[in-house]
Amino acid sequence: MRTIVAIGDSTTAGTPGFASPLEAPPDGAGDVESQYAYWLMQIHADWRVLNRGVNGERSDQIRARFTRDVLDATPDAVVILAGVNDIYQGRAAASVERELAAMYAAAAGAHVPVVAATILPFDTATPEQNTQMYAVNAWIVTHAASHGLVCCDTRAGVAAPGTADRLVSSPDHLHPSPDGYRLMALVIEPAVKRALEKAHPLL
Repeated sequence: MRTIVAIGDSTTAGTPGFASPLEAPPDGAGDVESQYAYWLMQIHADWRVLNRGVNGERSDQIRARFTRDVLDATPDAVVILAGVNDIYQGRAAASVERELAAMYAAAAGAHVPVVAATILPFDTATPEQNTQMYAVNAWIVTHAASHGLVCCDTRAGVAAPGTADRLVSSPDHLHPSPDGYRLMALVIEPAVKRALEKAHPLL
């Protein structure tokens, strides 16, 4: 059994259909299909994916609980998806990048393979918010390549065809639908596999 921690904000928690185990202890509440962690475990019965998402959190808030929610679980890999709430609240891309870099470094220091996921779109984003999200996502791709991390373009995975700044399916124009979370899992799954294989070549 491989343990993967999924850490992030609402798009990890499963908002609006599901409240994560951190939000509704001990097992979460709502439609279990409204979280990418569920769909990953449907694909891999030998994976235990811990949903450590919290709705509304910025990257600095996620970083503040990184040791407790990721490193203390001694996982085989971690998926880090953060930054959209920073942008939503008007924070600059550079501040998100600093927090993400710190989380990537903390995982590397603990020998936990990282999947660096890109920020998802939301339908009501302004042009400036989209510019900031694209800046963060471009940095994630570059940083991952230069630091040996696996990058996953989750934004592309859930974007509407031909409309990269809107979700393909959303009940509230801010978060994916259950099918959107399934699409997230489909792009995250091969990235997690690559991360596991890099750490354990014989898997």
